[in-house]
Amino acid sequence: MPPNRLVPGVEVVAVPGRGLAVRTAEGGFLGVRTGHADENALLSLLSGDHAAPADEELRRVVRGFEEAGYLADAARRPRWPAARRAVRLLGDPALTGPLAAHLTALGAAPRTTPAASPPETEDLLDGDPAAVVWCLDGPVPDGLWDAADRLPEHGVAWLRCHREGWQAYVEPLAAVPGDVTAAHVRARRLAATPAHRELAAYWSGPRTSGEPVRLTVPAAALLAALLADDLARWATGAPDAPGVPARRRLRHVDLRALTVTDRPVLPVPAVAPTPKRDG
Repeated sequence: MPPNRLVPGVEVVAVPGRGLAVRTAEGGFLGVRTGHADENALLSLLSGDHAAPADEELRRVVRGFEEAGYLADAARRPRWPAARRAVRLLGDPALTGPLAAHLTALGAAPRTTPAASPPETEDLLDGDPAAVVWCLDGPVPDGLWDAADRLPEHGVAWLRCHREGWQAYVEPLAAVPGDVTAAHVRARRLAATPAHRELAAYWSGPRTSGEPVRLTVPAAALLAALLADDLARWATGAPDAPGVPARRRLRHVDLRALTVTDRPVLPVPAVAPTPKRDG
């Protein structure tokens, strides 16, 4: 029997008087019918002990774990591929600083640089990045991200976040033409609210405010962690977390409570021109 371990997030616990139970990655508990299998041998095997005996009854129980998706052969964590290590960071240092630290720890090579406002697509491609991430500690000015929305057409991944008062938005990563762009997100948000005129005016400015909202260190770390995780999954080909697929997910972050809500978002189809009428 090849050595197997429980997948990350799945654990087995011995319940007094009730045998073994599985704690799933979602946090639920399931009873385990071990039959005549040696429970200590089973626990040893699931921990990765190569010396565990492999009788037929034990094989039967382990097959049940495997069919349920609770087992994975021992494997190294996927490494950040060299072809995708170059990541260009733009925006506010309060966010690009912690993001650069996360990406470096994961194996990327982030480079923080300024950009023209608004930039041309060619400016954003300077340095031949595999991905561009833009972080704003405020609303997105009209037109600022128009050129960046064309990065996937050049084979460059495009990821971004911004803040609107106490709310922040982590937009889906766009890696290929047809993915969700910043313009798509703006259009979808306007279509989803009855206050679309007010929201459009808020984005365009000017805006009057009193005491400014200050991005706290924990809030900045949370936003940076979400961005780094999305980028790392794209770079290494790791599967999406359960829920809305990352390339179709807009994350709303409440900066007061540090809570994250995932919202599905789809690309906006190109609008066909109005046909000309005869006469």
